Amino acid sequence: MTSRSEQRKQLRAKRNALSDAERLKHSVSVCRELARQPLFRTGRHIAAYLPADGEVETAPLIELAWRLGKQVYLPVLVPYRANRLWFARYEPGSLLVKNRFGIAEPANVHRQRIAAQALDLVLAPLVGFDHNGHRLGMGGGFYDRSFAYLLHRKYWCKPRLVGLAYDFQQLPRLSARPWDVPLTAVATDSNWHLFRKG
Repeated sequence: MTSRSEQRKQLRAKRNALSDAERLKHSVSVCRELARQPLFRTGRHIAAYLPADGEVETAPLIELAWRLGKQVYLPVLVPYRANRLWFARYEPGSLLVKNRFGIAEPANVHRQRIAAQALDLVLAPLVGFDHNGHRLGMGGGFYDRSFAYLLHRKYWCKPRLVGLAYDFQQLPRLSARPWDVPLTAVATDSNWHLFRKG
């Protein structure tokens, strides 16, 4: 089996090979797929991400969420607790700053952050995924550490983690590790992959 690092390298290269027009076209299809789903329609507190490294564009979903009166949050690196995420309110006109990875995040974190458990839905970026809902991320483990508590819950499993991906990011199988937090579902350009009810 190909190693996770090799899978990550190949999929990132394929993702970055998309032209801007192709990326936008595929992203609109992904967003349309998710926007139809009850998990999105019923969620009030939704965490998204701002794309980097060729990830699926989230602007159409964020704008739809605002129009529907939902509250949107973005992940923010926790400065004094290594490798964890906060989620800070994101509104039209929010001031953004670059974090240590060069990714934009809200500047006024302390006044408008929310606990992960208070979110209804988290739109998670990913490099790859498999038919069991295992997620291949960028390798930093931020999402797995931030949502590790979900591995020990049978009830009140909030938030639901939904990956956004291009069809070609689906892999036959990923080797799961004990600390990997599985996805509830993944929306791709042409499909809705539901792994866990709820």
